[in-house]
Amino acid sequence: MKNRTIALMPGFLALHLAVMPAQAQTLAEGLEQAWARHPQAAAMAARQDEAQARAEVAGSITPGPAALSLSSLNDRLNRNRGKQEWEAEMAVPLWLPGQQAAREAEAESAAAEVAARRAALRLQVAGEVREAWWAVAASRHTRALAGQRTATARALEGDVLRRFKAGDLSRIDANLARSERLAAEAEAIEAEAALLQAEQAWRNLTGVAAPSDLAEERPVRTREPSVDHPQIAAVAAAARTARARLKVAEETRRDAPEFAVRMVRERGEFSEPYANLVGVKLTIPFSSGPRVRQENAAARIEASQADAEQALAQLRLKLDVDKSRLDFEAAGRQLAMARERRELTADNQRLAERAFSLGESDLATLLRARASAFEAEAFFNRQQVARAASQSRLKQALGVLP
Repeated sequence: MKNRTIALMPGFLALHLAVMPAQAQTLAEGLEQAWARHPQAAAMAARQDEAQARAEVAGSITPGPAALSLSSLNDRLNRNRGKQEWEAEMAVPLWLPGQQAAREAEAESAAAEVAARRAALRLQVAGEVREAWWAVAASRHTRALAGQRTATARALEGDVLRRFKAGDLSRIDANLARSERLAAEAEAIEAEAALLQAEQAWRNLTGVAAPSDLAEERPVRTREPSVDHPQIAAVAAAARTARARLKVAEETRRDAPEFAVRMVRERGEFSEPYANLVGVKLTIPFSSGPRVRQENAAARIEASQADAEQALAQLRLKLDVDKSRLDFEAAGRQLAMARERRELTADNQRLAERAFSLGESDLATLLRARASAFEAEAFFNRQQVARAASQSRLKQALGVLP
């Protein structure tokens, strides 16, 4: 039985791996997985169905469904002489002049707005994925450096304790070495917790674990946002839809007129034969001035607000692109300075370690040199991630998806 269980284990393992979601290896794959889990993305299909249904209504022969009414009349309550009347009426609403064309234009604008908002939402999700991606990368760099500092501190403590027991160093030096090791281990624990938090945020966003290699994006080629930027396209589509609604309000000056066909079958007495009558009816509602003005005013307000939001979005986008480009250039300069500083502090650390091993300097000098070197290394790692993240933010501001 035990051997049979062991034999079945590869099958269970293969099944488990088959149902596990694939791990994202690139930002583009991470975007696809985050998009599949986004609640608003799931609602976009329903919005598209709504826009399609609105277009079908606008393309119909009548603005609304037909209505059937049936009625019966007799004299059984009074004299009961056999008087009987049956009436059937079929009524259909009619389009007002210009109303159907306005409705079709509104439906087309609404469908285009749904598509534009879908693209804008996808760009927003891409920004969230990019931020989570580089948060994990920064946390991993911090943890790696903390682990390196811990290993170095433990090696230094061992060397100092050995020399302390031999009488070459004082107890103060031994305490300093132990304090350095404890501080390094505490920093490593904190870095591990921060990394777990960043990886959990990535998993909540995409549903899978973060990849082992967090590569940076390709350099951006354009310097200006495209004319079809998703955010601008979304607000522009909303403005067109608002103007289309205003046109519908202007063309809908009254309720829809109604055309009806009536059929009446009646007799006066029980002995009389039934007579059939056919008639038509046209109902034309009067226009309500205050209501029309109210609807037109509401539509004009919506259109004016949409136009103002479009202008504001264009200005905000230009400012975001300029800021992102300046941040990217500044991050490049800071990375160059951080690289030079790291080389200088690393050279000082090597000199301090040699002097300490030869007994030419004390432990405090070595610890200061090491602290400066680790600080420079940490700053260099942060600037590496910051430059890569600023490049992603610039592409995000330009509307470029991963």
